[in-house]
Amino acid sequence: MNVDLLLVLFLLASCVGLFVINKPRMDVVALLAMVALPLSGVIGVNEALAGFSDPSVVLIAALFVIGNGLVRTGIAYRLGDWLMRSAGSSETRLLVLLMLAVAGLGSVMSSTGVVAIFIPVVLSIAARMKVSPRRLMMPLAFAGLISGMLTLVATPPNMVVHSELRRAGLDGFAFFSFAPIGLAILVLGIGYMLLARRWLGGDTVQEVAVEQRDTLDILAQRYRLPERERRLRVLPGSVLANQALDELKLRSQYGINVIAIERQYKFRKQLLIATGNTELFVGDVLLVDLASPAIGLLGAYEELGVESLQLSDSYYGDYSRELGLAEVALPPDSRLPGKTIQELGFRSTYKLNVVGVRRNHQALQGLLVDEKLKPADTLLVAGSWKHIHRLQGLSRDFLVLSLPAEIDDVAPAANQAPFALLGLAVMVGLMVSGLVPNVLAALIGCLVMGLFRCVDMDSAYKAIHWQSLVLIVGMLPFALALEKTGGIALAVSGLIGLFGDAGPHALLACLFLLTAVIGLFISNTATAVLMAPVAISTATQLGASPYPFAMIVALAASAAFMTPISSPVNTLVLGPGQYRFADFVRVGVPFTLLVMLVSVLLVPWLFPL
Repeated sequence: MNVDLLLVLFLLASCVGLFVINKPRMDVVALLAMVALPLSGVIGVNEALAGFSDPSVVLIAALFVIGNGLVRTGIAYRLGDWLMRSAGSSETRLLVLLMLAVAGLGSVMSSTGVVAIFIPVVLSIAARMKVSPRRLMMPLAFAGLISGMLTLVATPPNMVVHSELRRAGLDGFAFFSFAPIGLAILVLGIGYMLLARRWLGGDTVQEVAVEQRDTLDILAQRYRLPERERRLRVLPGSVLANQALDELKLRSQYGINVIAIERQYKFRKQLLIATGNTELFVGDVLLVDLASPAIGLLGAYEELGVESLQLSDSYYGDYSRELGLAEVALPPDSRLPGKTIQELGFRSTYKLNVVGVRRNHQALQGLLVDEKLKPADTLLVAGSWKHIHRLQGLSRDFLVLSLPAEIDDVAPAANQAPFALLGLAVMVGLMVSGLVPNVLAALIGCLVMGLFRCVDMDSAYKAIHWQSLVLIVGMLPFALALEKTGGIALAVSGLIGLFGDAGPHALLACLFLLTAVIGLFISNTATAVLMAPVAISTATQLGASPYPFAMIVALAASAAFMTPISSPVNTLVLGPGQYRFADFVRVGVPFTLLVMLVSVLLVPWLFPL
């Protein structure tokens, strides 16, 4: 073992260790690796940065934009409505249709994004059917992971393995090369979850800690907002006139939280969502949320120079197209527990107001700005639908749980849904036909969605998960470094020395297990980057076809069923499903072994050795 190889292994082990402790962020670790490898002299700067021009990286970025188009046009929530209608009152039918829908949608967009979209859908359906989400959330996650086994573009590891085959001078996989195996595993997964759901418990809806999506009115009632809603007009001579909200400190000093402002122009009335910089004028009608219904009786109105106006109905109902509510939970890795709402600076940072907090199923009352958040809290935020949608992308610190039914009518590009489907169909058709390379097919799909305003440039750039792209780009040079220093050859000789006499099926099983176990500690994309060259070199040394070996690595990289931290998909459902670590181990380990068995049997049959 030479010095260069020892240095590369040390850097790789350091990266893995940092991935495990999750400090610093994974993309930062990848950037550090990208800098350290050229400095070590093992590879050059151009080789370390070559990942930025890799077609797979551009393809993954384009797929994030395609997925965003499906979200912005409301297609995902319409799919949820279809699920509800089709399932009727049958939990079994619901589970089957849910897994089929999630796997189908996840086969052409990010599985993490699909699961995040479907969490509020499943919560809503579970509430209406009086079924505990514990029995549906894990099937949702498993379907999201299985979706990565259906098409070439379903998950980054597939494209990483495909690129490695191309780099080795081979043709790579076709768009539907994964489909026969993935469909078999999907059928297996549906049958398995129909049996395994009983291990998850949750026979009664009372076990659910997180409330479900419903209408704006139901959400407002749940947090006791109607008794605190007021309309206040700013009178001439008011101290509020010509002042910005941040300067007035109405919430901290008077318990008055301004949600929105009705402002009359010459020929129309406009609703302005309140932000810290919003300036108030005489004649403005303030839609406010009070810390206590008794505030007006304490002389605050007179002191501030405002008068109370009649409120015939909830202003959330009156302005449902402009003003929305959303229920937000804190996921396991959130950095927010222990901070107060005032410290979060929600209005200035996210352009949203925290109007309610629930703890132990009870809505907290009184002035909430100084309330320290706890891990199990759920927040109710109010603001424009645009900013509520934007909050959905901040999955590290927030998980938007309940989006009211009214959101279906206010999707940013709801009228463009047919064109979003057209863009998706164009992309898939071009990929299947092979008329153009996959990356060009995805870019053409993005252009179609942009042409018909399914996405705009701002939303497209924001849709791209840059952390994932940087992680891939930063880890790709390790494969080259290990190849140049003899690390891959060493791994291959060790693998063949241990299992070569047992036959190719044993080697495939060993590769599957090794990839799945490594995937417990680092991302499945990084796992694919490391294991794909080992698999292809092993096949070459055995004189066998590299395709079954590469396929096994891709499938195993998606088989992250065993722990809640194996994949972001599992972490997302951990809170809403109220699962424990042991739940995933108990359900996930047997299923991973079943997937390995099916893969080892089917892959050599479809891709002869």
